[in-house]
Amino acid sequence: MTEPLFTIPLWADLLGVGLGGIQGAMFASGFQGQRRLDLLGVTIIGILIGMGGGLIRDLLLGQPPATLQNNWYLVTAAGAAIIGMLLAGLLSRANAIIVGLDAVVIGMFGAFGTSKALGLGVPPVPAVFIGVCAAVGGSILRDVIMGLPVAIMHVGSLYAVAAGVGCTVIVLLHAVGVDIVTAGVIGIVVTAIIRVLAVIFDLSLPEQRRIYRRKVAAETGTIPIVKP
Repeated sequence: MTEPLFTIPLWADLLGVGLGGIQGAMFASGFQGQRRLDLLGVTIIGILIGMGGGLIRDLLLGQPPATLQNNWYLVTAAGAAIIGMLLAGLLSRANAIIVGLDAVVIGMFGAFGTSKALGLGVPPVPAVFIGVCAAVGGSILRDVIMGLPVAIMHVGSLYAVAAGVGCTVIVLLHAVGVDIVTAGVIGIVVTAIIRVLAVIFDLSLPEQRRIYRRKVAAETGTIPIVKP
C-alpha cells in the first residue's frame, strides 16, 4: 500500500548538505601543485558533494529537486565548504574525524533516499537502488567534474556496499512494521559502522581478474579459449 509522501525534515537535509560541503572541502584540500583549487573551486566541490545526492535522488523519483526549492541548501553547502577550507589544516590532522564524517554523510544520504522512495510507494529493490545512488551520487559528480577516475568503480574500501547494506536494512525494518524514521536512523548507523570498519581493516571487494576458460571441447572448436 502506498504511504503518504515522506517529507525529510529540513534541518536533517541541511545537516547532510552541510556535512557533505565540509567533506568536499577536505577532499579539495588534498590537491597540490597545478591541480590545487581556489575558493570558487572548493565551493563548487562542496556544493556537488552536499547537494549532488539529493538532486539525483529526486530526479530518479520524478520529484522537484528539494535542494532547488529553498535558498538554504545552496547557502549551507557553500558556507560549509568555505568553513571546511578554512579549517582544512586543523582537520587534516584528525584522520579519524574525516573517516567518520565520510561514513555519516554516506549513511545520511542513503537513508534519506531510501526513506523518501519508500514513502512514495517505490518497491523495495528500486528503493535500495535509489538510496545507494543518493549516497554515492555526490562523489561521482565530484570525480567527473575533476577529471578523476570514479572512486566507486575501482578497488578500495567498501563505499557503495556500505550504503547498500544500510539501505537494505531500512527496507527490511520497514517491511516488518518499523516506522521510516527509526529505520532510517538504524540504517545510517549500520552504513557508518561498515564504512569505518572497512577503512580500519582495509576491506574491499574481490578484484577483477582475467577469465580463463578450460578447453573442454577442443575437438569441435566450438568453445573459444581466453588466453592471458
